Amino acid sequence: MAFPDPRPLRLLVIRYRFIGDTVLAIPFLRNLRHAFPAATIDVLAEPGSGATLLRCPYKNELLYFAPRLKGAARKKSPYPTTLLDCARQLRARRYDRVYILRRSFSSAILPLLAGIPHRVGFATEGRRWLLQRSTPYPDKHEVECFLDILRADGIPVDDGHNENWSDPVTDRRVAAHLPPNGRRRIFICAKSVFRPKDWAADRFSELVRWLIAERNCEIHFCDSPGNAPYYLEIMSGVPETLRSHCHDWSTELNIADVSSLFRFIDVAIGIDTGLLHIAASFHVPVIALFGPLEPWRWHPWDTEHTILRPGDLSGPQPLLRITVADVQAAADRQFAKLPSAR
Repeated sequence: MAFPDPRPLRLLVIRYRFIGDTVLAIPFLRNLRHAFPAATIDVLAEPGSGATLLRCPYKNELLYFAPRLKGAARKKSPYPTTLLDCARQLRARRYDRVYILRRSFSSAILPLLAGIPHRVGFATEGRRWLLQRSTPYPDKHEVECFLDILRADGIPVDDGHNENWSDPVTDRRVAAHLPPNGRRRIFICAKSVFRPKDWAADRFSELVRWLIAERNCEIHFCDSPGNAPYYLEIMSGVPETLRSHCHDWSTELNIADVSSLFRFIDVAIGIDTGLLHIAASFHVPVIALFGPLEPWRWHPWDTEHTILRPGDLSGPQPLLRITVADVQAAADRQFAKLPSAR
């Protein structure tokens, strides 16, 4: 088959669930669009994480699937919540091909139920017989694993560079609220839904105090409203005199609009979560605290980054073996590479 393929095919990309994985699919989508410039390319995602692709120019439409909702939220959902309901909606769209950027058995059953004739994905979870073409899931970065799915279908991969987009109107709104004081802007990502990935609120408090008082920084947060108590705990350890240099955007910017904030950030520091992957997609230097997940597979992609990871990963919170001094030293090394002032 010759590429670029001019046929107006209908293609589906399945990448629902985590924010970080969804952001890491951007190089895949770009290469897929280059190969099929006239195709309709839709992405099936979850309502929260899918918003990170809202302004991606390589897709046509975002479709939502919400399989993790429970109880009343499930009943009220405007999106399909079961495989059968989702399959019915997909079947009506008559896709020619599907690329499955997930490894679960159910994510391979879904396009089969939807009647999509050409299915490509990872040969994991005993699902190879459900796919027309497949590839192993090797021990390398997730972006490269995604690109292997294209290669398995004979599609050329031009490059894997990272990129992202924001809304110019939101860019201006964020810029208007940034103090013009010349301080470095540091994004702090402090909380995960997975407890073994967490550090400690009191250590973030100490880090924030040091960044403001000793390194002339402003601190920015923007996280799920459900994590608000944790950030309040962090702020309780910051003296009142320093709190004016801390800005919490959590109630002002949603997951799609946080992209605008990253256009103005100098360094992002925090635990391994999707927000750091969004920062990396805007080429913000990242200092990431890693626990149980493998940094060679999940590190910030295509941007300068420092990984801090304890040698001993045993126990419920292995990141507690990383000291505040460890993070301060990494920050100083990164600050030395930045311009002296804004």
